[in-house]
Amino acid sequence: MPAPDLIADRIRLSFLEEQRLALPRPMTALEVWNRMMARPLPMMATAMRIRDAISARFGVERIGGFSGRPASDVATGDRLDFFLVERSEPERLTLTARDWHLEVITCVTTGGARLAITTSVRVKNRFGRTYLLPVGPAHRLIVWWMLRRLKRDLADQTAG
Repeated sequence: MPAPDLIADRIRLSFLEEQRLALPRPMTALEVWNRMMARPLPMMATAMRIRDAISARFGVERIGGFSGRPASDVATGDRLDFFLVERSEPERLTLTARDWHLEVITCVTTGGARLAITTSVRVKNRFGRTYLLPVGPAHRLIVWWMLRRLKRDLADQTAG
C-alpha cells in the first residue's frame, strides 16, 4: 500500500488521523471512495448546512456537502464534490480542500485487501484553530462510521 500524501511535513501538521480497514477483496481507491460516498451518513447534509451557515459568516467558502454521485474516472484537477483531485491512481486518491483558514488533504490508499483513510490538516490562523476544535473529533467519528458501514455493506455483498 502506498504512503499517504500529507498536506505538510508531520511536524507542521495541526491534525493527522489515519483509520484502516481490512477489505473482503481488493478495491481501488476510487472504488472505495464511490462506495463510501454513495449513501451519505444520516444527518450529514444537516451538519454540512450548519457548517456552511456558520463558516460563511467568517468568509469561509461554502462546501455544500457530498452529492453521492459516483465518479467513473478522475484525473488531477477534477473535482469530487468540494475536493480538488490532486492525484488519482489505482491505489491512491488524494483530495484537497484549501481556504484562508486551513488546508486539508484526505488520502485514500489501498493495497491488496487493505484500506487506509488519512487526513492531514494545516491551520493558517486563529479561526482555523478554532474551527478544528469541533471538526477534528467529528471528522474522526464520521470516518469511523463510514468505514464500519463500508465493512458491513461489503460483507453483505460478499454473503449475498
